[in-house]
Amino acid sequence: MTPAGVSAVAAVRVSGPEVRDVVRALFGEAALAGIKPREVRLGTARYPRPANAGQGESLAAAPAIDSLVYVFFEGPNSYTGEDVLELYPHGNPLIVRELIRAIREVGSVRLAEPGEFTRRAFLNGKMDLAQAESVADVIHSANLSELRNAHRLLGGALSKKVASLAAQIKDISARLELDVDFAEEEADPDYAAWGDKISSIREGVADMLKSFKGAASLRRLPLAVLYGAPNAGKSSLANALLGEDRILVSDIPGTTRDFVEVRLFLDGGEIRLVDTAGIAEHATDKLDALSMEKSREILEEADLKILVDAGEDEVRGTRPEARGSMPVAREKGEPASRVIARERSDRGNPDFIVHSKCDLRAVSCPNEANALRVSSKTGEGLAELKRMMNSALFKSDESAEDFWITSEREKACLEDALAGIDRALDLIRTNPAVELLAFEMQLVRRALQSIVGEISSEDILQSIFAGFCIGK
Repeated sequence: MTPAGVSAVAAVRVSGPEVRDVVRALFGEAALAGIKPREVRLGTARYPRPANAGQGESLAAAPAIDSLVYVFFEGPNSYTGEDVLELYPHGNPLIVRELIRAIREVGSVRLAEPGEFTRRAFLNGKMDLAQAESVADVIHSANLSELRNAHRLLGGALSKKVASLAAQIKDISARLELDVDFAEEEADPDYAAWGDKISSIREGVADMLKSFKGAASLRRLPLAVLYGAPNAGKSSLANALLGEDRILVSDIPGTTRDFVEVRLFLDGGEIRLVDTAGIAEHATDKLDALSMEKSREILEEADLKILVDAGEDEVRGTRPEARGSMPVAREKGEPASRVIARERSDRGNPDFIVHSKCDLRAVSCPNEANALRVSSKTGEGLAELKRMMNSALFKSDESAEDFWITSEREKACLEDALAGIDRALDLIRTNPAVELLAFEMQLVRRALQSIVGEISSEDILQSIFAGFCIGK
């Protein structure tokens, strides 16, 4: 259940009818006799006694693997619906390897396939297929908004909506089938009423389809880019945000030649933070020109552009490359306000501006609406900068009831259902034959039932759970 590598504690899960045999083999007959469901127990796991061992040889004489904690879950009150044993040895990979090897010596125990525990939970009725798919979203969510959505899906938000629509379709189908069976005895059906009900169902299906967000786009981490003139303090600011010296810093302009990408955790989730090479008015050499071109390219991809400025007044006449401000030429006699307005455009339309080095007495940090005073040295403004970045990159306007779907399979099922509904509505308008309407509504209901796994082929199940991690 835990990734490979050294840790304080690891977790190993066993599920199936031979779980009690595993307890007996690892901990002895006495441990099995006294075991209680959901009780945390401490024991020494040992290598199972060979099948040909003599009667006098006890398990206690076998070499110990580890002293560990274990919990027994009796089916059907477990994650998979079967008997389950969870063991928590020390996280030494050698211990984990030997423990798994010892477990595999018991009966027909084998290594789990990817997603097999969740697959068994689905097959044993512990969750439907939409909930099973959301388990992967819970594990891989990159921010809090996605994680909350995954928990809504795991809690059955999508399943309940699908069940409601399927029930409405079932009711319509029953009435249609009744009309088919007694077509000669009944008066002409009320097609207008059917059209209104089917249109209402269509609206619900279309709303779910509109909410689709592909997993690839969701799992793309937001990109924030720090840019500005050479020696503006971009690398120092990146290190200050990270809380460690990850990026090389010096007083020499142009130290950063290529953009450097790091990961930064904000309150809303993880982001990609990029420190770029400085952008000056003129390149000093060919390599410098290539560095600036790379900086402009990464800016085109940015979800958040943060201009880092050294803080001095841009119109004082100080050489731009020396003061660390984005360069802008000033015409003779041009008012300072016009220079600043034009310079904002030349800066690449930043989402906001960070005036760095505000701890230096010689530096003037002007007050601007979308600007923030920050000192990488003293920490001034860093908390506010993180808050602003978090608000810009993780906008949360959905209510507790809102959710979106992330599965391509679920999207395809909804598209099939929508197509069937449209065909039914077209039949009502052009050729309201009861038999054809009944057939189309059957197809719509099957498409919706496929979302929660009421109708699913072995190939579909295999493709879904193949992408899971082994421990789930």
